[in-house]
Amino acid sequence: MIVFLAIFLQSFVGLAYDPDPVHDYCIPRTEFSSIFLSCKNSSLVTVDDFIYSGIKHPGNFKHTGFSSIPVSSTVFPGLNTLGMSFVRADFDVDGVNVPHFHPRATETAFVLEGKIYSGFVDSGNRVFAKVLEKGEVMVFPKGLVHFQMNVGDSPATILGSFNSQNPGLVKIPSAVFGTGIKKELLMKAFGMNDKEIAKLRKKFVPQ
Repeated sequence: MIVFLAIFLQSFVGLAYDPDPVHDYCIPRTEFSSIFLSCKNSSLVTVDDFIYSGIKHPGNFKHTGFSSIPVSSTVFPGLNTLGMSFVRADFDVDGVNVPHFHPRATETAFVLEGKIYSGFVDSGNRVFAKVLEKGEVMVFPKGLVHFQMNVGDSPATILGSFNSQNPGLVKIPSAVFGTGIKKELLMKAFGMNDKEIAKLRKKFVPQ
């Protein structure tokens, strides 16, 4: 059901940004390096190559309040060369998907369960946000910062669909405070002192 919804949502996105495929499908041959793409002989392809069961159950969101399970051709070979991918996102009560963007894809987000405050910011710094309920869909244009938060009184789930096999993901807090940007620049940019920057870096620098 979830995989069907992801494929259905793809129709809202329109044409893919990835190159058009030249075959009906291309199931990668696992014995070859991914650098040199080689398709499995069609006579060896089975229905199981086009089925994925890895998002039947929610991820573990108890520690952070949020969990995401990305689904790309890396884990679901049937998606290879088709110009799409998707993600299951689960939220605990008050759970947040921090502001982020996908540099190579538009996303549609379908609320499977719960109530989600969802929105994006355009290049003019205008915010488009609303509380979505079960069954509603929102689209996030390619490359624009967007965000989500569970505002209901029970866990929530979203299924996101991308019009790219490799949409990319840049989380704003981690990109700003979890990288090697000089603290002097961050202090001036955000009006923070050394201790405040150090606190944020401790939180977002990868361990």
